[in-house]
Amino acid sequence: MTGRVQTAVVGVTGYAGAELARLLLRHPRLHGAPPVFAGRVEEKDLARGGVPLVEIHPQLGGNGAGKLKLQPFSWELLAERGVEVLFQATPHDISREVVPIALSHGLRVIDLSGAWRLTHAANRAVYAFADEGSDQAAATQAQAAYGMPELHRAKIAGARLVANPGCYATSVILAVKPLAAAGLLDIDRGVIADAKSGVSGAGKAPTARTHFMYAADNLSAYGVFTHRHTGELLEQIGIAAEDIVFTPHLLPIPRGILSTIYVRFKQAQTRESVAGIYKEFFAGSPMVRFHEKTLPQIQYSVHTNYADIGFQLDASGRRAVIVSCLDNLLKGAAGQAVQNLNIMLDWPEAEGLE
Repeated sequence: MTGRVQTAVVGVTGYAGAELARLLLRHPRLHGAPPVFAGRVEEKDLARGGVPLVEIHPQLGGNGAGKLKLQPFSWELLAERGVEVLFQATPHDISREVVPIALSHGLRVIDLSGAWRLTHAANRAVYAFADEGSDQAAATQAQAAYGMPELHRAKIAGARLVANPGCYATSVILAVKPLAAAGLLDIDRGVIADAKSGVSGAGKAPTARTHFMYAADNLSAYGVFTHRHTGELLEQIGIAAEDIVFTPHLLPIPRGILSTIYVRFKQAQTRESVAGIYKEFFAGSPMVRFHEKTLPQIQYSVHTNYADIGFQLDASGRRAVIVSCLDNLLKGAAGQAVQNLNIMLDWPEAEGLE
């Protein structure tokens, strides 16, 4: 696939779905071929053929969305519209049901949920998938490429199913993987990942923890030792559960992630040697910005698809603090999904994202 491609989005009503719609509507390769938006439509809206997209997300009104609608989902609709690539931005359990059928219909799928990210059953156990252990689930999982271009670009290019990484996981993996791959880390001393995310990372459905009166003027830890993204860190970094502590926190801001990671090295390093590892690892990765002299901040990466990484080395050269920032709705979700689309279709990786 290198020419014009028809895409579809299932799950446009959420925060990540809105960003995905915005990016696809303005993507230079998709002019004249806006996505098909499909999902659950209430009976009262069926008579008008669905819900106008601008009623769901008024901010998209200037992106050519005025005549587009969220239509009732059906496989017949996708076939009639000639859909080739399906973005699945729904909860995990729905993706477990829909994705195998999509693949059987010959579609290529980019799934934004956690349904297909994890290779090992022990790591998937946190999701308690109803179909765990079934032949269909195993066959689908075997086709999934973990959608982090900086690690798996070649596999993504030929994949029929791309499992978009979690937002926290993206932040921590990009910061730690280069050092782990180079064999620098003293794993016996452990890795500590202290990560903080804006409230949109919890999704659009309101909860007691995410409403304004709880989240404003507050900072709280949650999911300690149980967060769903932990398995991604173990599998992608190549580290055992007992050798890393990952603690997520809820920040009283709308969006953005800042992860502070503490590591020790086997041997003393210099700033130049550590910086060289990062520069070499991310050579050819347009969506990672390495900050050699300063530490990233959320305000630098929010509303962009960039992951910003920087570090400080102690006087001994044996300890480092790495800071990794990104926008959880873009590089942590919708933007990374479009980055994966570009790779799958052999388009410039950063097209429509800079």
